[in-house]
Amino acid sequence: MKKFDKDRLILGLAGPALALVVAFLLTSVVLLLSDLSPVEPYRLMVEQIEFTDVQVLIINQTGIYYLAALAVAIGFRMNLFNIGVDGQYRLAVMLAAVVGAAVELPGPLHILLIVFVAMAVGAFWAGIAGVLKTTRGVSEVVSTIMLNAIATSLIAWMILPANLGVRPEGSNDLTTGEIAESGWFPGLALDGGTIYGFTFVAFALGIVYWFVLGRTRFGFDLRATGASESAAQASGVDAKKMVLTAMLISGAMAGLAGMPMLLGQTHTYSLSFPVGVGFTAIGIALLGRNNPIGILFASLLFAFLDKTAEGIGLEGYPKELALIMQGLIVIAVVVSYELVRQYGLRRQQQKVGEELAAQARKNKEVAAA
Repeated sequence: MKKFDKDRLILGLAGPALALVVAFLLTSVVLLLSDLSPVEPYRLMVEQIEFTDVQVLIINQTGIYYLAALAVAIGFRMNLFNIGVDGQYRLAVMLAAVVGAAVELPGPLHILLIVFVAMAVGAFWAGIAGVLKTTRGVSEVVSTIMLNAIATSLIAWMILPANLGVRPEGSNDLTTGEIAESGWFPGLALDGGTIYGFTFVAFALGIVYWFVLGRTRFGFDLRATGASESAAQASGVDAKKMVLTAMLISGAMAGLAGMPMLLGQTHTYSLSFPVGVGFTAIGIALLGRNNPIGILFASLLFAFLDKTAEGIGLEGYPKELALIMQGLIVIAVVVSYELVRQYGLRRQQQKVGEELAAQARKNKEVAAA
């Protein structure tokens, strides 16, 4: 049993390790073809970790990516591809910012209200795809992609000054108005900046994710339904209910992805609020193999690439190098996992054959005796 667990651990680490090696090698090839040093950009990236302000930026971005990737992973564990995390996250943070700026409550209540609105909006937007899938059989991939586009247009309309938006005096930007200080989530102040307080909530939710999916009946039903919907239904699990529930939870988690920045830095939603977080989270969830610890390290890696890209740009290297690396990681991780999976199957078949041969020899010896 211990041997099996050891082999499974090695195979589990082999996939992401192989993907990272391949991605870095391919990125080096791109640099060589561009007549640039294939090593210098990596050195410059690593050197930036020494600066406290860069460390703070990386940690804060890690928390944002972690929440979004957990939202994607919840869907993946149900064999659902929630491609709409980005739309759910942006729509949720915008409406949460509108409500947060419109009211003023005692600190904890104000923060809880904003968080509740974000989760409710994210769950509602993802729930549309869940209802379409369970009642009409519409693929969640198609519906969530279309809902992303609808969310983008809806946000653009709602943020107009004639609707819910505010145009600051002397600026061309559009915002939802500033949230009162009672709705700010306190952070950890360091020499190089402030770590968002909600970042620690994000990491705590990773523990909740691990416990619920791995140590509860609900988590078992969810994973069982994802593995085989018909088998789960035969054992008494309402498969359609689990699909809808998974989409609602995934959307609620996506809604939280904007909370670290909203409550810890901007205190408003504007046209400059980050986009594309949900799409990056798909690659992070794949690299982390839907495991909370794996997702944490994958989020840290992607945040590191994001926040050190500016530094290499100042040295004459294209800052888009980080995007190239992230894209190559996503491509490589799919291929490497399939290779590792096939190797694992062959290895398992070989072990079973060896055990059967050993048992046959033992039976012969017993019979001869």
